[in-house]
Amino acid sequence: MKVRTFITMLVFLAAATTGWSQCKEIKWPEDKKKAEECVAVWGDALKAGGNLQSAVPAIQWMLINAPQWNTKLYIDGVTLYDKLADAEADPAKKKVLVDSLLLLHDLRVKNCGDEVNVMNRKAYASYKYNIKNKEQLESLLALYDKVFEISGNNVTDGNLVAYMTTVKANRVYLKKITDDEIIQRYDKIIAVTDAKIAAAKTPADADKLKGYKDAVDALLIGMVKVDCDFVKKNLAPKFKQNPNDLALAKKIFKFMLEGKCTEDPLWLEAGEAIHKLSRDKDFGLLKALAASNLAKDNYNKAEELLKEALTMPSLSNNEKAEAQRYMGSIEAKKKNYSAAREFFRQAAANNPNDKEAWEKIGDLYYNSFDECAKRQNMAEDRLVYLAAYEMYQKAGNAAGMARAKAQFPSKEEIFLLNWQSGSTQRVGCWIQESVVLKTRD
Repeated sequence: MKVRTFITMLVFLAAATTGWSQCKEIKWPEDKKKAEECVAVWGDALKAGGNLQSAVPAIQWMLINAPQWNTKLYIDGVTLYDKLADAEADPAKKKVLVDSLLLLHDLRVKNCGDEVNVMNRKAYASYKYNIKNKEQLESLLALYDKVFEISGNNVTDGNLVAYMTTVKANRVYLKKITDDEIIQRYDKIIAVTDAKIAAAKTPADADKLKGYKDAVDALLIGMVKVDCDFVKKNLAPKFKQNPNDLALAKKIFKFMLEGKCTEDPLWLEAGEAIHKLSRDKDFGLLKALAASNLAKDNYNKAEELLKEALTMPSLSNNEKAEAQRYMGSIEAKKKNYSAAREFFRQAAANNPNDKEAWEKIGDLYYNSFDECAKRQNMAEDRLVYLAAYEMYQKAGNAAGMARAKAQFPSKEEIFLLNWQSGSTQRVGCWIQESVVLKTRD
């Protein structure tokens, strides 16, 4: 049977109503001997990888005479036509083979069901061959629209980026798709991707899906100017109407973060909505919200968020150190210097590589001169700078060390107290630490 004639037959069969099973069991036709010969013929051809064309009549006979034989008929048939289409150089002949390949998926659904799985496979097969074909882009997009409609969160991973790539191709080559239509499809893809990330069985699986999500975001940004003005114009009104839309809040938060407009109250509102609506706590979000509130002098709110973060059982030592550094900054803003120092010390203990914690203690000491100075003897008052110097040294902060050293007591100042360079002196006030006496000159 000629290929074009066979395609016509496939279309007829696909359109026919057929009661189907899952085609998991072998269901032989009346001419079992002929069917067994066909199975052997295409099996040998696929295994040998040589004359694949010789397997076509066998597949065709089975599709017509034993369409419910087994799902292997359709799996092998797709493999056969895919290999033939890959190898075909003539565009017209390739199109015939691709059409047959896609129709095989429809026949499988008609005869064996499993629509979600099979249509996902069909969409990706069509994407493979038609993404660069202007004449097929509109129908490819319609196919993906249907696949995402029927699949829920069971879209195959490969179709996440493929769908968005198809959207972009329609935008670039056909120019028929609007910004709103792009955003609507983007929303679908991200919602499915987020659900798949949440259900991922391993961190590696989750990371792979996050990579797909980043690729989808990049495709969107390449089509639509997603900046802060875009967010305010297109997303903010929707968010005001429905502040409990978690997916929308995530989008606003992400785009405004990338657009560097986190000073806008909308960004903080979106972040707070995410925190309120999400079932699972996210350390990165809590940290960002705390930092934003700290910058606005909302110390109580920032402290509340950080304390919540520190209760997370999955928190790593490095994340604990980050949270403790922020807590230290809050206490420092509130002038609770001893409490601030304790948080910075805890941060350094949790993350020995966290040089910033020691630097923060150095800043506390350095900036305590006015508060701690007794104004009776400069040598004693300047001991805070020696304490600061030691903290900057632990942090490896050469600039801080130089700045602190410039404020050390002079030889004349320690002479007036009958102190000796190299002796141990006690820093008073809230610091209450011992330092080795040095002079600036």
